[in-house]
Formats: sequence, structure tokens, C-alpha cells
Amino acid sequence: MYVTDAFALSAPATEPANVAAQLRDRVEIIDALYRFGLGQDLKDAALFASAFAADAELDFSPAAAKWGGKAPLMVGRDMIVSTILGLFDGRVDTTHQVTNPRVAVDGDTARLTALVEAQHLLIADRGTFALLKNPYAVDLVRDGDRWVVRRMRIDNAWHTGDPAAIFTA
Repeated sequence: MYVTDAFALSAPATEPANVAAQLRDRVEIIDALYRFGLGQDLKDAALFASAFAADAELDFSPAAAKWGGKAPLMVGRDMIVSTILGLFDGRVDTTHQVTNPRVAVDGDTARLTALVEAQHLLIADRGTFALLKNPYAVDLVRDGDRWVVRRMRIDNAWHTGDPAAIFTA
């Protein structure tokens, strides 16, 4: 699941053009996950959708299983956007912080692992919240000059609060 390569870049420092290309890819790959989180936090459907390929898959079931919940496999950018934003819109405020991103690029595909801390707070009852620390495993594809998520699997390292109150409508 984790990207555990010993180096961040494979291009030697003596090849500045290759280093620059690899750095651009890494920034764009990590930015896909930033668009995912910030799109939710701002409830910005266009920004959120920009993180995904048209045929993307989002699997939240490993995280949900940690507290006895069930989550459907979401297939397709439109389903992911409507499901996630529809679940939270007018009901839940969120904040997402992305840490420890590791990237492995193979041509026009890439893998990204990261930790994401997600705070979910019910709008109607600020005493009901869930704070989640989730390891993400993300497969991405190149889409022109940017990268988009093809498959995202979200697990859960720990949580506090009441995630069932947040994720069950």
C-alpha cells in the first residue's frame, strides 16, 4: 500500500531538466489530493471533481469498517462528487489536512500514499463530530499537464467522536 522508495526522485541532480519534470509531476500528483480535500471543505463541486478521472473509483469501505459502518464503492467522477458533496451539503462542515505524501511515478501512471486528517462537524449540533486519521492509497493517471485520481482507497488508523453520525444519512 505505501510508497516506500528510498528516494523521492530517480533523476540524478546532474540532469536538471529531468529533475524539473519529476518535480512538476510530484507537485501535480499531490495537488490532486489537495483538490480532493479542499473541494470538500469549500463544497466546491468543480474543484472536487477536478481531482478525479471520469472513470475514477473511491473506496471508503476499509475506513468505514473500522467503526462498523458500510460504504458503497463509488464508481465514476459524477457519482463520487454527488455522493460525497450530497452527503455533507448543508449538514456537515469538514477540514482536511494532507501529510506525509509519497509518490512513485511510472510513465503516465503514479501511486501516491499520504495521511489525511479529516474533521467532520455537524452543522446543526457542533457537539457531534468525527476526527479521522486516514491512510490513503491513490492510483493516478496523467491528464495533460495535471494528474487525476483513477482509484482511491481510504483506510483508517484511528478515529474519535461519532463517525457513524457523520457518514450515515
